[in-house]
Amino acid sequence: MNEMYHVSSGPHTRGKLNTSRIMFDVVLSMMPAAVMGIWFFGGRAFWIIVAAVLSAVLTEYIFDLVAKRPNTVRDGSAVVTGLMLALLLSPTVPLYIPILGSVFAILVVKCFFGGLGKNFMNPALAGRCFLLISFGSAMTNYQHTDAVSSATPLEELMAGNPVSLKDMFLGNTTGVIGCSIVGLLIGAAYLLVIHAIQWEISAATLAVFTLFIALFGGQGFDPHYLAGHLLGGGIIMAAFFMATDPVTSPATKQGQIIYGAVIGLLAGIFRLYGSSADSVSYAVIIANLVTPLIDEYIVPVPYGFKKNAQKGEEESFSFSVKSLRPALNLAVITLVAGLGLAVAYNVTKDRIDEQKRQAKIRSYQAVLPEAEDLVEDETMNAAIEALGGGVYGTDFGKVRIREAVVGKDSSGSVTGYVVSVTSSDGFDGDITLSLGVTADGTVKGIEFTELNETAGMGMRCGESAFKDQFNGVNTDAFVLNKAGGSTAENEIDSVSGASISSGAVVNAVNAALAFLHETVM
Repeated sequence: MNEMYHVSSGPHTRGKLNTSRIMFDVVLSMMPAAVMGIWFFGGRAFWIIVAAVLSAVLTEYIFDLVAKRPNTVRDGSAVVTGLMLALLLSPTVPLYIPILGSVFAILVVKCFFGGLGKNFMNPALAGRCFLLISFGSAMTNYQHTDAVSSATPLEELMAGNPVSLKDMFLGNTTGVIGCSIVGLLIGAAYLLVIHAIQWEISAATLAVFTLFIALFGGQGFDPHYLAGHLLGGGIIMAAFFMATDPVTSPATKQGQIIYGAVIGLLAGIFRLYGSSADSVSYAVIIANLVTPLIDEYIVPVPYGFKKNAQKGEEESFSFSVKSLRPALNLAVITLVAGLGLAVAYNVTKDRIDEQKRQAKIRSYQAVLPEAEDLVEDETMNAAIEALGGGVYGTDFGKVRIREAVVGKDSSGSVTGYVVSVTSSDGFDGDITLSLGVTADGTVKGIEFTELNETAGMGMRCGESAFKDQFNGVNTDAFVLNKAGGSTAENEIDSVSGASISSGAVVNAVNAALAFLHETVM
């Protein structure tokens, strides 16, 4: 009796659409972006995609086997999760990254919550956020299509540097494997034509996001600036592939518009005021959590329902302002919070900038105390401008030269140099430091102006026990000794348990030394 089907009275029509067909269409829609990614980034991108997809499929298969559940691998949803996750990864990540991300996405977010159709958030996005939190340095080490690590176009845009919209549109730039906008739009057009996704979500997301950037981005409705934000940071992939997941998005058209607007608003706030320019994934996941609330209060009126129906039925199915009040309150709170952040940012921006400037000056004086005056040098300034905000060299990871000055005594003689450098290879974000070097090449010391590593581990790089190892050493480059017990003058003992942070500091110092030797020493 448990296997009997319960249906209403005929007549009935049988559709050809099923889960496998839907998943096949989604995979097909992502293939243009995947092919473009492999074309530009090479075989490494291909193997990352293979690793992510195979890991997702095997995880679901093994779970079904252990849990003695019907095998669901054939529905293709695991393939979709693995492929989407892979397209959200940098081509530089080690292969264990897509494997761990797929295992987390399928096992924790999908299988543990009951399988397909019961996950509370998009599994691929949850997997990516898990990787960003757990392996921040590896996940944000983006690579250009010429295999050289450099800033993403969005980072360049946020820094005020020019970007190529053509390269961003094609995907011939620094970023994730699926950064080709033309590939994504081809796939999105296919999904829209076959009615596999709803246009309301995508339209609301892009419209609200663009409006927010125009109002609070500082450039107004400048077409080049707005286009740069739309083509970078994953907002196109979010609008057409992430947010439109039928399991985690609202069921009604009105709800989908509100849902898309929430994503666009959050993405704009995170883009302009967050610590990471690429944070659209978090916006979609937060909106996923709001979906049940939207579906609870936005209920469609059944076909044939009459206004003079019984009061109980009318209250259950009517679409009224009263029933929308919680959702409207949430939207108002979100909007007010966004506006509050924007106002607070504009009010405090000058003060924060001045505090940063003073902190920089203090750090310069600390690493070169004998200098009576710190002045700019045309040769070093020209070299920094020639870098265009990009990564310096190929041997120091993601290190950028921020500023360089010459220290002079009261008679005008050169006493040394100070270089400010930033490494983006820290475990928890950027590490910025000032390096002081005397005229003969002896390191006077280092001072941090930005260090946000793990408390009790990476943050110990800011302690004298680590910093003072550089002092008084005249060398072309330092060497990190992870084992400790260094005997050579140019060897730096790593902070125990923080080799990533220690390595980022050593690379930053070496980049600064190389820059000085190349320009003025």
